[in-house]
Parts: sequence; structure tokens; C-alpha cells
Amino acid sequence: MNPEAGKTLSFWAASAEVPNFPFLSEDMSADVCVIGAGMAGITTAYWLTKANYKVILVDDGPICGGETHRTTAHLSNVLDDRFQVMEKEFGTEKTHLAYKSHSAAIDCIEMIVNEENIDCDFERVDGYLFLGKGDRPETLEKEMEVCKKIGLTECELWRSMPLSFFPEQRACMRFKRQAKFHVVKYLRALARAIVRGGGQIFMGAHAVAIEDGKIATVKFANGKRIRASHVVVATNSPFSDLVKVHTKQAAYRTYVVAGKIPKGSVTGLYWDTEDPYHYVRSNALEDDPFHDLLIVGGEDHKTGQDEDKAQECFANLEKWARQCFPVLGPINYCWSGQVMETIDGLAYIGRDPAHGENVYIATGDSGMGMTHGTLAGLLITDAIRGIDNPWKELYSPARKTIQAAMDYVSENLNVVAQYADYVKPSDEDSIAAIQPGEGAVMHHKGEAVAVYRDDNGYTYQCSAVCPHLKALVRWNSVEKTWDCPAHGSRFCGNGEVVNGPSATGLEALPTNRRIDDSDYGKPLPPAQPGVQEPLPPPL
Repeated sequence: MNPEAGKTLSFWAASAEVPNFPFLSEDMSADVCVIGAGMAGITTAYWLTKANYKVILVDDGPICGGETHRTTAHLSNVLDDRFQVMEKEFGTEKTHLAYKSHSAAIDCIEMIVNEENIDCDFERVDGYLFLGKGDRPETLEKEMEVCKKIGLTECELWRSMPLSFFPEQRACMRFKRQAKFHVVKYLRALARAIVRGGGQIFMGAHAVAIEDGKIATVKFANGKRIRASHVVVATNSPFSDLVKVHTKQAAYRTYVVAGKIPKGSVTGLYWDTEDPYHYVRSNALEDDPFHDLLIVGGEDHKTGQDEDKAQECFANLEKWARQCFPVLGPINYCWSGQVMETIDGLAYIGRDPAHGENVYIATGDSGMGMTHGTLAGLLITDAIRGIDNPWKELYSPARKTIQAAMDYVSENLNVVAQYADYVKPSDEDSIAAIQPGEGAVMHHKGEAVAVYRDDNGYTYQCSAVCPHLKALVRWNSVEKTWDCPAHGSRFCGNGEVVNGPSATGLEALPTNRRIDDSDYGKPLPPAQPGVQEPLPPPL
């Protein structure tokens, strides 16, 4: 599998090939057009195909080529924001619904695995929430009280972790009937099932706009169009919405390290109470009967903010992993991913408030991407079929959560602060100072320019202004992308868009707006105004 963008490679992408699908080469029509072939998009297309809808699923890269393969693939009904926090936000009844819905999502995945006979390492395991360093037992005691109130009976308090090698005793909560799986193996099987059921899947189809109407029209960068009675935008961060949803969620980078451990030494899911918290699981290795792969995530920070500390994040994560899991061997994989955090901890799934009645979105996974993505398939399929779902209002993108008002203000003040980049000095004094494989934002004649120098010395110059809401992008030296610190849009080194909410790439600069290259040492190739230069070698 070749990920669409990013220089790090996840275990899921490295250990499972995905099928190729044709490119979108002509105008088409369907009952439903699903945009985004990750967990939410593929699951939605699967259920709609089974309901006998004519479905077209599109993605601008390979299936599972976006953020889905950058997960750690926990399947849990224990929500990241903790139930005691959620109860204050939503009340006891709605918190109960949240717990039950995520339980149903795990059951749904298990049912699909059995019915489709999918070999994806699915396994029911226990989950353990354990105290972080310095945290007090009262934290878990309060959580236990709320769990009882919402009807989560399959949990209990333990004095210490059930791991013989764990370096110290820490209190924990045990949650039964959690699960884990290999997400790419699972989704490639669903993609094949979609095609068997009469659905169509297209790659290389970059959607840029949606035109409302009784029959909606999806417009693509190559000029093609798909007309459909319903459109589902499942692109991690929706490009179809300019402001409404994006003021209620924030993009975070999260980091993962993985290495071998003795087989069977870590079997469950583990999370701690630190902020940002850590999350741990293992997965079997097909080519090694004596070891499993320990997968450890954490060190989250806002996308585009503190990107210069990415290597430090990996180092901190490995240090923490070795302290808690001394059986960990050399690190075999490092990768990072993007998590959309909503202000109240639950995803936005349902009708897009920025569009008509027949456009739907799935975003705001809040660290629960596998179960939220599964819920998106169930909720949106019910909405299209006209079936009233008991979780509909809980996940509505139009909902207002009064208790989360302060988080809303805080997140948006943080966004405003990022526009101060316009008055900051250049990242480098000259183009010559930019090393191969790196990028820098340089200010030149009143314009901010994103300059990227690839491994072969070829240089690209684009506007550093994110097309979404005009914040300046910043260079991510780990993934080799330009990341927007305001709302999380991401772009390749040459300016092509990787993640929304921006629907288009960074503007390629014509010759008369470029930084003078006299200090670079060799002339830049000519460019046509407004046209992105092709990559001479692939990125």
C-alpha cells in the first residue's frame, strides 16, 4: 500500500496491500456519492450497497490512504473524554446513549467480520484505564461512579495493572468486551464486498465542490461530475463546510511508535489518565510466531503548532513506552496521524448544516475514529433510508452544547492567535539555507512564500496562505507537509492538498512573484502563472 502523503509509514499500511480501483474518467450518476474511502466512507458505502442503493465511492488516493491507516485501531466503548466529563456536558441519559452507541459499533464490526468471513485479527479483549504519574485514585473512583450511573456494568476497579513486568503498582479500571483489529485488512474486505454488491469505487477523484439541489452535483478537480440524490462527505475534515463545523472542532497531531514484544505479554487495550494521554495495544505478526507488535500512541498537540518538536514527541513517547513496558524491543515503526477533536468529545455525524437536506458529513472522531466511523455508516444509512435512529440528535452536526461554550471560545481564540504569523520573520534567511527534503516560509515583498526543496534539489514556491481561511501554513519536517495551524488543512511539499477543510492546494507562484533565486545556485524552471509545476521525480 502506498499512502497518499506523508513520509512515515504505519504498520497497517506496511503489512497489508489494498486493491486498486479505476480513476474517475467520465460524468456519472448514482443514488449516493460517498466522498472519502476511510473508515467512515467505506462503512457507509457498505451498508448503503447492502440496502440496494446505487453507490459510488470516491477518494483522491487509494482506499485507506488518508488518516484511517494512521490510527492505532482501538475498538472501545470507553470514550476518550472520560464519562465523568461527558456527564457534565450531556447529562446521564445522553452519556448512556454515547456508551451504548459505541458498544453497538464494536458489535457491528464483529458481526461484519463474521458474516463476510474477514481475516483481520479481530479479537475481543479487556481494556484498562490506569492512573498516570501523579494522578490520584479519586480520578478512577469518580469515573467508576459515573459508569454505574450510565449502566456500564462490565467494569471494575483494580489496585494494580495486570502485567507482571509493569514497573510499579498503579490503580486501574478494567473494562470488559473491548476489541482490536487490523483496520486495513478489514476495510479492504469491505471495499471488495461493496463492488460485489454492485457499488463502484474510483481513485484519484479529488472533489472540490458540492452544488446543492434535489439532485446534488459533486464537482472534481479533473472537471468530471457525479450527480446523486444524496452526498456523504467522509473526508476526516469536510471540505464542503467553510466555517460552521470548523469553529466547533480542532485538528491535532498524534504520534505512534511500535516495536516487538514477547508474544502474549500484552493482550488488552491500555490508556492512562495523563493529559495528553497515552494509549497502548498489541497486534500479531504474520512472519514472527514468537513476538507481537506493541503499538503505543500519544504526545498530541495542535496541528501546525509545535511541529518543530515532532522528533522530540517520538523520543518522549518511546521513553514513556520503555518505562512502562520494559519488554519492548527496538522500534520498528514510527508514524503520526491527524485527529479532529470536537468541543464536546462526540463526532459530528448527519446532515451538513452548510448544505441542503441531502448532504451529510462525518467528522470529529475525537480519538474514537474506528467506532465513530462505524457509527457514521449506521447513522447516515438510516437517515438516507428515512429510519429514525435513537442516536441521531446526539451526533447531529447542528447540535449546541452549552457546557462546552468555554472550550469553543478557547479553541477559536487559539485560531485567531495563529494569524500573527503574518508579522513573523522568515524561517530561513535564504533559499540556499533550506536543506533537501525540507521547507520554510519566507517573507518576500509583502508576501509569505512556502518554499520546499525536494531530495533532488528541485525547488517549489507556493503561496503560504491556506486557501481555507487564509492562515499561514507551517512546515512539518516529519511528514514533509505544509500544515495549517488554524483548522488543520495539510498540503504536500509542492502545494497539493492532502487534508481539508481546504478543497484546493496552495497557489503556485508565477515567476514574477517568486523569491529571487540568485543565492540558490541554479535557476528555477519556468512556471506559467497560476499553474502548479509538475514534479520531475515523484515525491
